[in-house]
Amino acid sequence: MPNEPIHESKQSRSRQALATYFRRIAEALGRGEPVPVDDAGTVTVDPAAESEVEIELEREDGTVHFEVEVEFDEAEAAVDTDAAASKATFELYADSADQWRWRLVHDNGNIVADGSEGYADKRDAKSGIESVQRNAPGAYVIDVDRDEEPPAAGGSDATFELFRDNAEKYRWRLRHDNSNIIADGGQGYASKQKAKQGLNSVKSNAPGAPVEELDGDEATEVDEA
Repeated sequence: MPNEPIHESKQSRSRQALATYFRRIAEALGRGEPVPVDDAGTVTVDPAAESEVEIELEREDGTVHFEVEVEFDEAEAAVDTDAAASKATFELYADSADQWRWRLVHDNGNIVADGSEGYADKRDAKSGIESVQRNAPGAYVIDVDRDEEPPAAGGSDATFELFRDNAEKYRWRLRHDNSNIIADGGQGYASKQKAKQGLNSVKSNAPGAPVEELDGDEATEVDEA
C-alpha cells in the first residue's frame, strides 16, 4: 500500500524554537495527551503505548541530517487533522473609547494575556495578535531584576521579560526587538513561578488560538470587567 502523507512542513527554526517544539511534544507524551504535529496544534497524533524509534545521523553533500522517526501500529493510535488548536481564544473588541483591543482568554475563563495598548484601526490590533502568535513560542525568557539579556542569536523577534512591580508583584511582558511591548499578563503574581506559568500558557496556547470578534454588547461587558 503506498504511503499516504497526512502532514508535511519544512521551515527554518532557531535552536530555541526547536527546543520549544520538542518540549511541547515531550510534555504531551508525559501527560498522555495527543501530540501536536504542527506549530498551531491543528494536526495531532495520539501514539501507541509502545513505539519503534529510529534515530539516524548522516552526512550528505555537505549537509548533516539528524532524523528521529517514531513508528507504531495505526490501529493503536489516533490521528486528528482538525484538532482543537489551543485551549484559549483571542477576543478582539472595541473599548468605550472606540479603541481596538485584544485579550487571550483560556478555556477556564482566565485572561492569560492582553495587548498593552488600544489601536485606532482594527487591522493593527489583528497585526498585534499575529505578532504574539508568531513570536511567543520561541521567545527567550529573561529576568529583568537580574539584569539578564537575551542571547544575541536564536529565539524569536521578541523576548519575555519577568520583573517585579512597585507592589512587589511578579509580572511579565513580551517585548518586540523594536522595543514595543506587544503583550503582557495584565496582572501581578505572588511568585515568579506563577508568572512563568502564565507566560508559558501564552507560549503554548497563542499560536493556534482562534480570533473571535466580540459584538457591541459583549465588548461592553469586557470593557467594564
